[in-house]
Amino acid sequence: MKEKLQRINEYLWLVPKAVRKGMRVNAVILANEADMAMIEEEAINQLTNVAMLPGVVEPVMAMPDAHWGYGLPMGAVGVFDPEQGGIISSGMTGFDINCGINLIRTNLGAAMVKQKLRELVDEAFKAIPCGVGARSKLKLSIDELKEVLKQGMKWALSRGYGCAEDLEHTEEHGAMDGADPSRVSELALKRGRDQLGTLGSGNHFLEFQEVVEIFDKDTAKEWGLEKGKVCVMVHCGSRGLGHQIATDYLKIHEKAATRYNIQLPDKQLACAPINSPEGQDYFKAMKCAVNYSFTNRLIITHWIREVFERVFGKKWRELGMYTVYGLAHNICKKETHTIKGEKREVYVHRKGATRSFPGLPVLIAGSMGTSSWVMKGTEEAMQLTFGSTAHGAGRVLSRKAAIKKYWGGRVKQEMESAGRIVRAANMKVLAEEAPGAYKDVDAIIETVHQARVSLKVAKLVPLGVIKG
Repeated sequence: MKEKLQRINEYLWLVPKAVRKGMRVNAVILANEADMAMIEEEAINQLTNVAMLPGVVEPVMAMPDAHWGYGLPMGAVGVFDPEQGGIISSGMTGFDINCGINLIRTNLGAAMVKQKLRELVDEAFKAIPCGVGARSKLKLSIDELKEVLKQGMKWALSRGYGCAEDLEHTEEHGAMDGADPSRVSELALKRGRDQLGTLGSGNHFLEFQEVVEIFDKDTAKEWGLEKGKVCVMVHCGSRGLGHQIATDYLKIHEKAATRYNIQLPDKQLACAPINSPEGQDYFKAMKCAVNYSFTNRLIITHWIREVFERVFGKKWRELGMYTVYGLAHNICKKETHTIKGEKREVYVHRKGATRSFPGLPVLIAGSMGTSSWVMKGTEEAMQLTFGSTAHGAGRVLSRKAAIKKYWGGRVKQEMESAGRIVRAANMKVLAEEAPGAYKDVDAIIETVHQARVSLKVAKLVPLGVIKG
């Protein structure tokens, strides 16, 4: 398949619809030559699968961090027009609905934090439940959980978690309208009931990071970022609730695809017409998981603030611990985009892809032990990528392959010898998430910056890492 790609320019590659029978539209890959060498044939083939679905809008997009995933590659965007018979797909959104990032700034210098870093990491590790099956300190009734699903971060705010500024600085203000808990299964509710305020496992993390370089002084100042200061980054999603919603609707969408005579090039792309009951039921249930995840990260943010208060003996506001921004990178959203000169409402699936709207913050996390980035969205992204950019480094080794190659204890030792404090619920996850299992995030950042789909604002490096 790579031999059939047509190079548009230094950062764009065309997958022409003529390369495969049944493709309705072209696909485009945002990558330089080095990025392209690391994107698997299987991932490109998955893009062509998506390009065969009804109502697909040109182009199906892949980011430079793209790699083979479930149905749609991680690091990709699939857009569908409801007026053209477009579909919505649970598999295309992914299992960890609203996996995303919160970034909290502080006014603490790195030198001061390093003096208490071990205590800070240890206290946070105790305060934030993490790991497979971690249970929350919160005890919610099913009725309370349903309110979380409907209200999102507003529910947390009403219970004393966070502040109004947290909602202002979060995508969708922390809640998508139209979430309907009646479209969520009892099993999903049961799985989510005891996990609100938990970090989870896998590639999820909590990091204490130092701002080491500023690229856009005016924007950094506006967002409260300063070189040498410490930030906290939280990366997690909707836990068992989101996974179960995705699982439930995959089965529903498999039957729907047959019912509506949708020819699936891959069963993992199970879907339903956007305007069908099965399509809208999923959208309403997905919004519940989105709202749960926004709330999950806010509650974790609240507990992080409490940890800082205990360790540094000051209130969190005195420590300047305000949210820079919070956003999703596994989500489906109804958005207005200009397509062929006409404004149209379309459904945008971003799977391992981050929203990049003009002037708004973009958060891109590196792999464990490497840099993360704050960037700014652009008008060019609206024109090229449906307002999207990369979400991280992208894997080069599967978790199974990483476990074979790395030993968690050695990874921890190497990171701590480099001056980083590491805590993990399980050493196995440190092997799965070893920096060598991922692409170079700085190279990914350079690609999206040079292509102007998101622009560098600040570079952050980890001081302390907590993994599930």
